[in-house]
Amino acid sequence: MEKNYRAELTGVFGDPVDGNPTGVMEEAAFAAKGLNYRYITMKVTKDDFTDAMKAVRALHMKGVNLTMPHKINVIPFLNKLSEAARIIGAVNTVLVKEDGTLFGENTDGKGFVQALQNAGETLDSKNVTILGAGGAAKAIAVECALAGAATITIINRTLARAEELAKVVNDSTSAKASALAWEPNQSVPEGTDILINATSIGLAPQSGQKPDINYQTITSGMVVTDVVFNPADTLFLQEAAKQGAKPVNGLGMLACQGALNFTLWTGVEAPLDVMENQLREEFGL
Repeated sequence: MEKNYRAELTGVFGDPVDGNPTGVMEEAAFAAKGLNYRYITMKVTKDDFTDAMKAVRALHMKGVNLTMPHKINVIPFLNKLSEAARIIGAVNTVLVKEDGTLFGENTDGKGFVQALQNAGETLDSKNVTILGAGGAAKAIAVECALAGAATITIINRTLARAEELAKVVNDSTSAKASALAWEPNQSVPEGTDILINATSIGLAPQSGQKPDINYQTITSGMVVTDVVFNPADTLFLQEAAKQGAKPVNGLGMLACQGALNFTLWTGVEAPLDVMENQLREEFGL
């Protein structure tokens, strides 16, 4: 059999993108599975995005991730969207199918749900409270709703954005969503089962910060999660643990998201433990 010197290409388009760690875990996963795949981190500006999407087909890539500012403007280039990507209105992963068609998926929220399930938790009939109403919050809210959450409360400093996200959930899923304005020393709504920090507060190098909430209103029955992955043990999670809540860190979400991308592109089950360990090593955890 002749040797194949051509690697299958995947990667990420973004601007800025220099600090994106996805390639580290994807390359580790490819190596662990013995796959001749490469993951390339590429700076792509808004002005160059059309040319970059043409290159996806021209270079016979298996797929790409999208980060800011391309998660929304990629949609017109795609042939089909997953249900979640359609509802969220944003795509972070593109699969190039054998016939050349482009399929758009959003694995941000799916990674969160998978990490929660891996921690032994379920969303079925749960009351979820989300801090923030940005892109991560939207993906997580939609996926929580699709996974069976009963209610979703969105808390955001700009109430209109929280209301807009609540409307998306109410219009497209069976969950009941509501919005609250984020006040200083914000109380966690009574009856919350799962509390999610979907903001970047606490992300390194600002690891000394934590969301402005009343931590005394976190109870021992809650599961408290954070999308921040570096550091993994954020001040937010530390404070929640002091109240007896079960903490679930953002490192698992990032690894699960990467694993979903891996399987979508390769058709092979992802080595999740390898990916998470590689991230821990990368961040010195």
